[in-house]
Amino acid sequence: MKYALIGCGRIAVNHMKAAINNKLEIVAVCDVLPEKMEALLAKYDLQNDTSIKRYTDYKQMLAENDITLASIATESGIHAEIALYCIDHGVNVIIEKPMAMNMDDAEEIVRRSEEKGVKVAACHQNRFNVAIQQMRKALEAGRFGKISHGSIHVRWNRDHSYYDQASWRGTWAQDGGCLMNQCIHGIDLLRWMMGDEVEEVYGVTKQQFHDYLECEDIGMAVVKFKNGAVGTIEGTTNVYPKNLEETLYLFGETGTVKIGGTSTNNIDVWNFADETEDDQKNKGLQEATSNVYGNGHTSLFADMMDAIEHDRKPYVDAVAGRNALEMILAIYQSAATGKPVKLPLSHVASTDFTGRFGK
Repeated sequence: MKYALIGCGRIAVNHMKAAINNKLEIVAVCDVLPEKMEALLAKYDLQNDTSIKRYTDYKQMLAENDITLASIATESGIHAEIALYCIDHGVNVIIEKPMAMNMDDAEEIVRRSEEKGVKVAACHQNRFNVAIQQMRKALEAGRFGKISHGSIHVRWNRDHSYYDQASWRGTWAQDGGCLMNQCIHGIDLLRWMMGDEVEEVYGVTKQQFHDYLECEDIGMAVVKFKNGAVGTIEGTTNVYPKNLEETLYLFGETGTVKIGGTSTNNIDVWNFADETEDDQKNKGLQEATSNVYGNGHTSLFADMMDAIEHDRKPYVDAVAGRNALEMILAIYQSAATGKPVKLPLSHVASTDFTGRFGK
């Protein structure tokens, strides 16, 4: 399957690794900075591979090559623009989070991909974590009983040097704050586990330590789900001196699970009323990861390839990407107005909240 990568920055390493692990035919890479392409390829000893074409214009790349699958790993503010162009040209896409920066673009990606029969996967790779898959399996089997509440805590560190790597980071137009950039994976997991249907969101955001950014470095929210369950969200980049944890809790009438680690990769608590011998395997389960992005990109790519080959929806489809974005924009809107926000949202953009959160 012919593959191309658009954007060769920080997260592109995971995309290239996933492409190689899945034996995709890497046709081309694209970045406006040629040195980034070469640096990325060199990490995999591909710098001398002339079969991999280099482009600074993704439109030219798509015009000159027959590409089945592309992944988009550029700055967030142009994800939707590139995705829609790929969709219009019949190219299936994996879109790094967030899928878009406003609801209109997210809805259009969903609509147009369905209309044109093009597959779109939102890159929420943590859904493939071993611990998360075990939680989901138990949830779908009804082992939790009635869900009471759940929470996600993303307690990470991002210092000045991180934001110095790219001028677009921490801007409303191209990035958003800690919720949009760092916490979105956890927010996706919480909404997915809690039944997806959201009634109301109440949020607070502040900028405590990163006064050189436009956006928040801490965000908290309470979520009312339509099934009666309650969720809480905490996302921050203010943890000293390094990343602490990304932890997901789920509390049910007959089950309690805590997924911990730095990227929801370990099972810290696994208790069910109907405990079996198989449950012992999950108690204390740990999935080794080399960074906070986890191992899920390879599995997400494999699922996307299978979805293309068998003409089915990807496991993490465009609707999932839309839903995660909606939750964050709802928190931003609530923080800006001081009022709870009802879902669904429409016509809302991250740039609507420029300068309107508490400092």
